[in-house]
Amino acid sequence: MSRIKYYYDPKTCKYERYTKSKWDVLLGVLGFLSLSSITAVGILLVFSYYFDSPKELLLKKENEELKFYYQMMNTEIDRLNSMMGDLKDRDDNLYRVIFESEPIPRSIREAGYGGSDRYTELKEKGLKQEQLIIDVLEKVGKLKKQMYVQSLSYDEIAEKALNKEEYWASIPAIQPIHNEDLNRLASGFGMRLHPILKVRKMHTGIDFSAPKGTPVYATGDGKVVEVKTEFGGYGKSIIIDHGFGFKTRYGHLNEFSVRKGQTVKRGDEIGKVGNTGSSTAPHVHYEVIKDNRKINPVNYFFKDIEPSEFDKILELASRENQSLS
Repeated sequence: MSRIKYYYDPKTCKYERYTKSKWDVLLGVLGFLSLSSITAVGILLVFSYYFDSPKELLLKKENEELKFYYQMMNTEIDRLNSMMGDLKDRDDNLYRVIFESEPIPRSIREAGYGGSDRYTELKEKGLKQEQLIIDVLEKVGKLKKQMYVQSLSYDEIAEKALNKEEYWASIPAIQPIHNEDLNRLASGFGMRLHPILKVRKMHTGIDFSAPKGTPVYATGDGKVVEVKTEFGGYGKSIIIDHGFGFKTRYGHLNEFSVRKGQTVKRGDEIGKVGNTGSSTAPHVHYEVIKDNRKINPVNYFFKDIEPSEFDKILELASRENQSLS
C-alpha cells in the first residue's frame, strides 16, 4: 500500500493531500530509467573489463593456438635451415671437391628473397599477428630459394658424375714417349738455365730426350686443335684439347702423324721426336695447360708409372739443370 503524502499550504494554513501530476509521474519514470541504464552500462563496462565473454574466450584460445603453431613452424624451419646448412657444407667441401667444381659463392646461396614490398598486401589487411606471419613467410621464402640453388648444384654434380668416365679418359695421365726406366726426362718444370740465352728462365714444361723419329703419343683423349710449324719457339708443335679445361702441347717435333680437327685417344701416336725450333738436341717439349695456366706435368704421370717410381721421377724433374729448349 502506497504511503499518502501531505504538504502544508500557507494560504489555507492546512496540510493538503499531495497528488502527483502526469508530468511528475513521467519525470520520475524517466529518472528511474536513466539511473537504471547508467547503472547497467557501468556494471557491463566493469564486467567486460575484468571478465571475457564466451566469444572472446574462444578467440583468445584460437589466438594462443595460432601462436603455438607459428612457433612450431619457426622451430621446424630453423631445423630445416640447419639441415640445409649441412647439405651446403657437404656439397662445397665434398661433392664439389671430388668433381673439381668451384664452391657456390655465399652471395648466391644466401641471396635475398623478394623485396621490401613483397608483403605489402598482407600488411594492408592490418592483421593483429601481422609481423609473426611475415617473419614465417620470409623464412620459408629464403629456404625455398636456398633449396632451388642447391637443386641446381646437384644437377651440375650429377652431370659431372655422368661425365667422370670421360674425364678420366681425357685427363693427360701418361708420359708422351716410352720411358720405362725414367732416364729420358732431361729437364723439369720451373726455373732452368736457357740453353741459348744462358740465363735462368721459367721452363713451362718437361723435356724428354730421345732419338729423332721416336714416336710421341697423346697423353689423353681429345681433339687436335693446333698443328703448327715455326722456325723458332716450339718448332713443329701440336696442341690437343682434352676438355675439362685441359690442353697439352708437344713441341720440337720432326714430323706430324695427325691433322688439325682429328680426334685422338690416349696412347695414339701423334708425331715423331725432332730438333726443330729453338732446340739444342732431339727431344719433345711437353706442357700441360689447365684453365689456360701452365702447370707441372709430372703431377699427372699416374697411369704409366708405379707409386714407387713417382719419387724418382719427381726427383729427376726437380733438378735445376739446363733445359733443351
